[in-house]
Amino acid sequence: MRKVGFCIAVLGLLGFGCTGLSFAAQAQEAERPKPASEQTLQRNKAMAAALPFADQRDFEEARRGFIAALENTEIPGKTAPVAFSRKSYDFIDASEAAPDTVNPSLWRQAKLNNQHGLFEVKPGIYQVRGYDIANMTFVETPNGYIVIDTLLIAEAAKTGLELLYKHRPRKPVLAVVLTHPHIDHFGGLRGLIDEADVKAGKVRVIAPAHFMEHAVSENVLLGTAMTRRAEYQFGIGLARGPQGQVDTGLGKSVSAGGTYSLIAPTDLIERTGQTLAIDGVTMEFQMTPETEAPAEMNILFPDLRALCLAENVTGTMHNLYTLRGALVRDGRAWAYYIDEAMQLFQGRADVAFSSHHWPRWGETRIADVMEKTRDLYKFIHDQSVRLANQGLTPAEIAERITLPKVLEQPWHNRGYYGTLKHNAKAVYQRYLGWYDGHPARLDPLPPEQGAKHYVEFMGGGAALLKKAQEFYAKGEYRFVAEVLTHLVFAEPQNMAARNLQADALEQLGYQAESGVWRNLYLLGAQELRGGLAKLPAGSTASPDIVASLGTDLMFDFLAVRIDPEKVEGKDISVNWRFTDTNEQFHMFLKNSVLNHRKGVQAADANATVSMSRATWNRIALRDLSLPVALLTGDVKLSGNPLAFLDLMRQIEPPGERFNIVTP
Repeated sequence: MRKVGFCIAVLGLLGFGCTGLSFAAQAQEAERPKPASEQTLQRNKAMAAALPFADQRDFEEARRGFIAALENTEIPGKTAPVAFSRKSYDFIDASEAAPDTVNPSLWRQAKLNNQHGLFEVKPGIYQVRGYDIANMTFVETPNGYIVIDTLLIAEAAKTGLELLYKHRPRKPVLAVVLTHPHIDHFGGLRGLIDEADVKAGKVRVIAPAHFMEHAVSENVLLGTAMTRRAEYQFGIGLARGPQGQVDTGLGKSVSAGGTYSLIAPTDLIERTGQTLAIDGVTMEFQMTPETEAPAEMNILFPDLRALCLAENVTGTMHNLYTLRGALVRDGRAWAYYIDEAMQLFQGRADVAFSSHHWPRWGETRIADVMEKTRDLYKFIHDQSVRLANQGLTPAEIAERITLPKVLEQPWHNRGYYGTLKHNAKAVYQRYLGWYDGHPARLDPLPPEQGAKHYVEFMGGGAALLKKAQEFYAKGEYRFVAEVLTHLVFAEPQNMAARNLQADALEQLGYQAESGVWRNLYLLGAQELRGGLAKLPAGSTASPDIVASLGTDLMFDFLAVRIDPEKVEGKDISVNWRFTDTNEQFHMFLKNSVLNHRKGVQAADANATVSMSRATWNRIALRDLSLPVALLTGDVKLSGNPLAFLDLMRQIEPPGERFNIVTP
């Protein structure tokens, strides 16, 4: 699930952290959210009439096996009094019918995701759901538990474990299986196990091959941009309520302000068909690389007749492209591995459960969900490619492509997290890139420069705004939002333009079936009206994650923070030696580019710096400043120390939260 992989990006490396900011351009009196317009009411009414709301099987499955819920549904954090508040979603339970300001299909999904507590999947298998964006599953063995995925933060994982212990025997965790390297599935590790027990061989950590490299590398280089965009994807900063955040589609929300942890696996699964037994419980694995994650695996418990489908088959259409930004996933491979799973595990499971949402019971039900999910991703892939070969652009493909009713009607195929439109564009991007083939779009003017020409071309700001108001009255919210971008970027202080664009985005949010699209629209509206919201300080730059980051990638991260204008003409060469890992590097700044070579020391280097990697990690986490480390001798310099310090000065901070809906 790359959705929360962004958390790894918030590294504290030499100033890389996430801090609260004051409003950048707050209006003196921001407009409050508006009610649903008549056009939105009609659109949502049509959605309610088009879908099989009488089908209650999902609710039966989501409630099945309920044992107990937490008494206190607010989970405390490390740097925040409350890291996750299930209580903040009580408004969803209080209303059966969707509010006017929420798409009825999304409201249904929000109510399903509101089911929370400890559930029995079948005797011997239990799930904690509803206290994070993800699930945590416990498989009971004669002498302990196997845990599948850990939730996002240690505090939530520990709370879930204690809930289990209230209703099942208090036995130790013998193994943790990590289905894939997204942080909402491994970040809670230290809430369940102690690393000393792992090193002593008392606890095993099991993961797919290449887990660690993907767990610590995803989004580091573009972490600032992805983290900011993730605020939009998850609605971070939006109030929870009928006019705000109601769900992500995949789960309620991401936790914030907790402890993000990582312990290296003791066992790596390399191939499909590989088996492993823990305390008499056998697991059979299927590798599913390049699906929902670059390294992922499904797990069959043959003796229990239970199948874990990781995040490959859930209760929503997933993302081929996640809107916070990430590498595009392979829809063709995704469909292939679901089909392979159907062949491998047919007739061998009575229940299938996933890392999100709720299980499905019965061979017929499992096969139907897997078949429809397989064909969903295959259809999106195949038809997007077909239309691209007919010359359609990404926007045209997204507008043209329509699911057949047999794939469009199943609730688990609805676009609550991914959507048909942006997934179709993702297929185009994967194969053909950003350029849609029209020469006019090869080198367009940048937004601010082009916006001024557009406004002038349309007769000035007042004329453009008047026309936009007329289109808004007709319910043409997509066009109003698009055209007003030009006026807002040409005249960023024009609050009438900002407020009208906010109104248009807001109505689009009220209409959106996708929780992600709703969050994007509503946070955009909020920032147009009031500027950037102040968010709590915090960082997922935990010692575990920083220590797990390879030195090569660490140095690459420094290289993308070089301002070429400031270093033009500089020629600096530094040797690095890490005493505890026995790593050596030659780093050189030349031609306005910072390069490094592993295992190399230059005879003519300006300076040599020597320290332990553990010391560097403390510097990266800001537990230790470089000047203090030099004074204490934790960092030793030889040669010309000014050359090393000059090099460090060239590495600029990674940037703060930037504007999105305004210049």
